Amino acid sequence: MVWKKEKTEEQLAKELQKEIDNELKNPKSKSRDSAKTHGEILRDQIIDALEVYDKRTISLFTSSLTAGLEIGFSYLMLCTLYFFLMGKIDSHSIIRVISLVYPLGFIMVVLGQSILFTEQTALLTLPVLNKKRTMLSMLKLWGIVIAGNLVGGFIISAILLWLGPHLDIFNNEVVEIIALHTLRTELPVILVSAIVAGWLMGLLSWLLASSRDTISRIVMIYMITSVMAFTGLHHSIIGSVEVFSGMLSSPEISLLDYLSFQGTALLGNAFGGAIFVALLKYRAFVFNISAKP
Repeated sequence: MVWKKEKTEEQLAKELQKEIDNELKNPKSKSRDSAKTHGEILRDQIIDALEVYDKRTISLFTSSLTAGLEIGFSYLMLCTLYFFLMGKIDSHSIIRVISLVYPLGFIMVVLGQSILFTEQTALLTLPVLNKKRTMLSMLKLWGIVIAGNLVGGFIISAILLWLGPHLDIFNNEVVEIIALHTLRTELPVILVSAIVAGWLMGLLSWLLASSRDTISRIVMIYMITSVMAFTGLHHSIIGSVEVFSGMLSSPEISLLDYLSFQGTALLGNAFGGAIFVALLKYRAFVFNISAKP
């Protein structure tokens, strides 16, 4: 009797999965002038994610490395604008004002189709939830993307630390201030902050799937990332550039500070994107399918 019950539950699970796959293949569309349905966005997200899974390792790493380099342009503008405003307004206000230029690197990364970990976290989780890929394959992919992003960040950090003083656009004092601002809170606070940031970045990926219009996409990217910057939420990739640069420039920041921050921010970003966006959006779709007669 127990075996039959388990068998029945397994059959029901397979039938439900079949219904989910059929619904994703042919979601009920609205008119072209209407916004995409939940099913259409989810289908597009899974298709995009599967394309990433099918890329060669060297292609994934190179694209991720490029994203790490490009996100450095946000850091370049943060340092340059902070240096420009020093002595003109108070430091607390400067931190808020420079959030206006924070989205630049993200716009370059997303529109340039480079692979940024925090934007891809929720996306790459969906095929696992849909049973098209395994958890192990997802973790392997995460590892490649993170490695590429971080190496790209290290390279752009070294370039900008040399270039800034030579062009007289910022100095080591600014680098230290920005790094210490990122590290200003305890690790539990950084973790929760990073979870919220990962949630926002996962939501950004979802919102971008609802539109292919370039202007709309730029507005969405600017809206989400400027909120992150203005509120001081912790992003593991640009945060890596900020803290790593500070570690190279200031005795106030140690390797342990960098590693503690980086591990905590990565964990929080991953959790926020995978749970609060991918899992909840996918389960909402599944519950809707299950409720149909």
